[in-house]
Parts: sequence; C-alpha cells; structure tokens
Amino acid sequence: VHLVESGGGLVQPGGSLRLSCAASGFTFSNYNMNWFRQAPGKKREFVASISNFGSRTNYADSVKGRFTISRDNAKNTVDLQMSSLKPDDTAMYYCTQPINNYWGQGTQVTVAS
Repeated sequence: VHLVESGGGLVQPGGSLRLSCAASGFTFSNYNMNWFRQAPGKKREFVASISNFGSRTNYADSVKGRFTISRDNAKNTVDLQMSSLKPDDTAMYYCTQPINNYWGQGTQVTVAS
C-alpha cells in the first residue's frame, strides 16, 4: 500500500495550493479518504474527509469555506484545494485511508510572507 502526497510548498498568506495524494495497493473506490495535518508542537488534526464515491464531504471548522476535498477514482487520487491560506495552516499534511489506518509520508505546507 502506498499513499504519496505532493503539491506542498511555501505560499504567501491569502494564497492557494492544491495538494494531491496518489493511492495504490488497495481498491481505492471502496474507501473514504481523509486529509490530516500536524503543525510543529501540535497534535495531528483532522482537516477533511470524502466518501468513497465523493458524494459526502466533511471539513474541520478551521478550514470550512476555504478548503475543498475531491477525488478521482479513475486515477486513484484525492486532492485538497486550499485557498485563502493563513499562517495557522502551516503544517505537514497527510493523506489517510482510515479503515486500515494507512498514512502517507506527508507534504509540507508553509504559509509565510
């Protein structure tokens, strides 16, 4: 099983980034997928989730209205479109498959001017 995140980087406050997670080794369309994040010195926190066919999404209050989770089951990818980024969004972002507790290695997002 592999979950490989990409798309992180340095962005100015108010900017946008799109994270992507490529999944392999399991039947992707059978599973809900999540994004979590962890800032230095803080606990990992839930960011967003999407149901297996993408019909249901859920967001942390801190990102609601700014982040959008989506998936492409034909490509086995789940994306996180992030806009209106704030310094508080600085963290390592992880793609997860919660049923089997699969995690990727993470991609760093830094929001700074």
